[in-house]
Amino acid sequence: MTPVYTAGIKLYGLAARLAGLRSAKARDFAHGRAKAISALERLTSERAPNGYDYWFHVASLGEFEQARPLIERIKRQTPDATILLSFFSPSGYNVRKDYDLATAVVYLPEDTARNAKRFLDIARPKRSVFVKYEFWLNMLHELAIRNIPTYLISAIFRPGQVFFRPWGGVFRRGLRTFRTIYVQDNKSRELLGGIGVDNVRITGDTRLDRVHDIMTGQTGFPGIEKWTEGHFTLIVGSSWPRDEDRYLDWVNMHPEVKVIIAPHEFDEQRLKTLRNRLTGKSILWTEIFNQSAGFSDIEATNAPSEDVQVLIVNTFGKLAALYRYADAVIVGGGFGAGIHNINEAAVYGVPVIFGPNNHKFKEAADLKNLGGGFEYTTSADISTLLNRMLTDKAFVESSSKIAGDYIKANLGATDIIHKEITSES
Repeated sequence: MTPVYTAGIKLYGLAARLAGLRSAKARDFAHGRAKAISALERLTSERAPNGYDYWFHVASLGEFEQARPLIERIKRQTPDATILLSFFSPSGYNVRKDYDLATAVVYLPEDTARNAKRFLDIARPKRSVFVKYEFWLNMLHELAIRNIPTYLISAIFRPGQVFFRPWGGVFRRGLRTFRTIYVQDNKSRELLGGIGVDNVRITGDTRLDRVHDIMTGQTGFPGIEKWTEGHFTLIVGSSWPRDEDRYLDWVNMHPEVKVIIAPHEFDEQRLKTLRNRLTGKSILWTEIFNQSAGFSDIEATNAPSEDVQVLIVNTFGKLAALYRYADAVIVGGGFGAGIHNINEAAVYGVPVIFGPNNHKFKEAADLKNLGGGFEYTTSADISTLLNRMLTDKAFVESSSKIAGDYIKANLGATDIIHKEITSES
């Protein structure tokens, strides 16, 4: 690989270590990557001494959700298959380090030629699968040298990316190391074809299969159903303070509406600040639900009292099942790094609302064009939209149907990819 690329990787690693002096998250990231090889060596010795049948690499939680339906399909068809799962970010690794369908879960080490050789010497994967945006050139080069079939799934490409720039030759060569690139749309295929990359197939996004599996596989909460019955219900998933700056005024002006807010982060100070901004009565999930009960009947029959307007979900793993009770959903992140998972809500046939930073997400553009998704920028925007949804039943029914039909029409990527990568040698 080029010296410039490797130098950039090392500088990035140094910056992460320096940031770790002041940031716990950066420190976790740097420490995890530094220990990745030794962790892989130990886990492989204990659990997969003959190497792994599949290696999946993802950046973080969102990309994990795209890999997950394929992992589940493999394990369902071949229960004894050994699977290595690696993460780039600590936010993904820390949440899924105990994922039960993976034989081992590790960080991806810094992408140097030496680390790539050591990683593959230990892991010895028979196939490797990268997800969406992950392009680690030293690792891809080493996989190609070893003739290990490597795939990119749920990928989406945009004209401004480095592959399509005059100076992006080394990254274009990296794309050619994939046996197949499974893309989400025709635009991505056309862009790749324009630079001579034709190992491409349009299959869509495996995450749609994942949200459909969640919808059909999870039970609901009778207590929440009773609490929301007869009320317009707004659910806000992965809410950030900058989202709240825009929608909380509307919530406070409509005490008749039931609201469920799942903050992206829910430390004690964050929850205190959020509750102080609400004029209606609020309650935390952990104040009414028994955490040890999971989705048991005991937990599910609990409910907020009728005088509670806002339920704040301060735990993981509940949001996807709660979306079934929504009349409208706001998905956060659109005023920061990017919107979170809008498919989890749309699969229930619910209109989704999100902030302006959504250009990286095909489903956001599609739903906006179709009329099942709506972008907002200001408090006035969101108030106007929510007021219409509150009063115009036909509008809500129409946009809800569009959202649900969109998900149904785009299922099946997992079936195609699973069939191809498991049959190839």
